[in-house]
Amino acid sequence: MRAMSVRFAGRPLPSWYDDAKFGIFIHWGPYAVPCYAPVDRDMGDLMQAGNWEEIFRWSPYTEWYLNSWALEGSPVAAHHAKVYGPEVTYRDFVDEFLDRSAGASVAHWAPLFQQAGARYVVPVTKHHDGFLMWRSDTPNPFNDRWMAARDHIDELATAVRAAGLDFGLYYSGGIDWTFNPPPIPDLMGLFRAVPDSAEYRDYLLAHVRELIARFRPRVLWNDIGWPASLDPADIIGEYYEAVPDGVVNDRFNMIAVAQGLLHADFSTPEYNTTAGAGKWEVCRGIGRSFGYNRMENDSTMPTVDEMVWMVADVVARGGNLLINVGPSADGQLPLAQVVRLTALGWWLRVNGDAIYGTRAGGTSVCADGRPVAFTRRGDTAYATVQGAPSVSVAFPSGQPVDGAEVRMLGNSRSLPFTWAAGTLRVELPDHLPAAPATAFELQGIPLAAE
Repeated sequence: MRAMSVRFAGRPLPSWYDDAKFGIFIHWGPYAVPCYAPVDRDMGDLMQAGNWEEIFRWSPYTEWYLNSWALEGSPVAAHHAKVYGPEVTYRDFVDEFLDRSAGASVAHWAPLFQQAGARYVVPVTKHHDGFLMWRSDTPNPFNDRWMAARDHIDELATAVRAAGLDFGLYYSGGIDWTFNPPPIPDLMGLFRAVPDSAEYRDYLLAHVRELIARFRPRVLWNDIGWPASLDPADIIGEYYEAVPDGVVNDRFNMIAVAQGLLHADFSTPEYNTTAGAGKWEVCRGIGRSFGYNRMENDSTMPTVDEMVWMVADVVARGGNLLINVGPSADGQLPLAQVVRLTALGWWLRVNGDAIYGTRAGGTSVCADGRPVAFTRRGDTAYATVQGAPSVSVAFPSGQPVDGAEVRMLGNSRSLPFTWAAGTLRVELPDHLPAAPATAFELQGIPLAAE
């Protein structure tokens, strides 16, 4: 890879993105037809173990079906042989998806995303299988009808923006199995899989330029990498010219970003809530897959309480959360995903002041051992404690000034409190209902870290 200039290094992060905190990812494509991947192992655990052959062989991601199927001895290979046999190809899944998705109305997803409390939406335009989810002027050169019959991206962009949410786009620049077929067996195979032919470079640039020109996405979410012969800063610069307050992720070249050789507005830990340097955005599915997986059940999904705390914890440590939905081939969102998003939205409706537009205040532990997440907006600080404490709750804080007040979000009544030796103890109303988390507004009370 040729040396890349470090352009845009001093570019400030657009405040809208830092304020938004919570977005929706959408993985929808032909992989929703077989909709199968093993759920025995969580991707976060697989990545932490670091065995890349196991990561690819046991991937719980249905959107990687074509690659998993190509790996001899994988659960997907065994599943495909048993359920479909050798006569069924990925082309058959594409044809079925074209038929089933043609009648889907993606616009009805937008009200759910709004009610869930999301502030931006990022759908997949092209995943690694190369299938296009919008009506592109540049069709796939190898496969006929490798493009959605309807312009789902255009329809979704219109509906999302009408709901008052920001709209971004995902594009897999680093992998396209129509140019470089699977299998990818390990980490080195992943690096080798990135196409770099003149034909692919022209194809990719035509797509990304078309998406920027047509949709003006406020998030440009590339995946896996970028052809080695191209400087990612060139297309990033074109994007910033078209969308001055847009943001790009670190996956044009994660290694170059980590080494300070390439600019990115945010990093993208996946199924991992470890904070990155600078702004970071956790991406994950509601279950163990991004694409719809018929094998998912409640045991493979976070509970409502866990999802709420994920938001509070990530935001308190400076991150955003991009949570994924995986529709069926017909465009139906699984009820288990809808229920979790709806419950999260209800909590955010009451407690959103502690989340949106805030800046990180860090995390700590209450006197009773429950976690507490701190945020701040201007002169107002917030403490969000896990669960619903009874009688009282005590957590670290600075010394209150005269006239300081504490309120529980959702009720304007001032609560009695005491402070001693760096600990604020708040007296609570009797018999609070069970809750994933309880947020308090602190006026005139510094956070412990300040």
